[in-house]
Amino acid sequence: MLRAIVVLGFILVLISAVVFGGRWLQPTDKTLPAVDQPVCDLLAAPCEWQTDAGQWRVALQRLGDAGQGEEYQLTVLTPAAPKRFLAVLRGESMYMGEYPVPMRHDGGDSYSAHFTAPFCTTDGEMIWRIDLQEGQELLSDVVPIKLVFQASDHSAS
Repeated sequence: MLRAIVVLGFILVLISAVVFGGRWLQPTDKTLPAVDQPVCDLLAAPCEWQTDAGQWRVALQRLGDAGQGEEYQLTVLTPAAPKRFLAVLRGESMYMGEYPVPMRHDGGDSYSAHFTAPFCTTDGEMIWRIDLQEGQELLSDVVPIKLVFQASDHSAS
């Protein structure tokens, strides 16, 4: 009798976990950026937007392949001087981790960084998203658009 009660209890717990488990595992963080943000291709043209603090401008330029992959220069003009300003590369078309790129203060409202985007070994075309952060804090409240670019593995061709 006791064995039947234990087995029945285990089955009820298992069914409850299956039914309600999806709700428990869903993220509750409402600070994540909106999924339907407008997209701006940084290699097509600089991205600009206006905030209460002033005008933002983000530009990305290809510098060429120095043997370790395609190098890029990211330039950000910002009306506010963030402390510990970072650009974080995140795979948009495929998750490949997160790559923080520290932004160097060039004086005034200008910041820049040089980086090489990692490339995917299974697909030579990779779309990356650049998220601007102040330390660990995502600047989603001042960046209303999704900043993306497509990196190519030219060494594979």
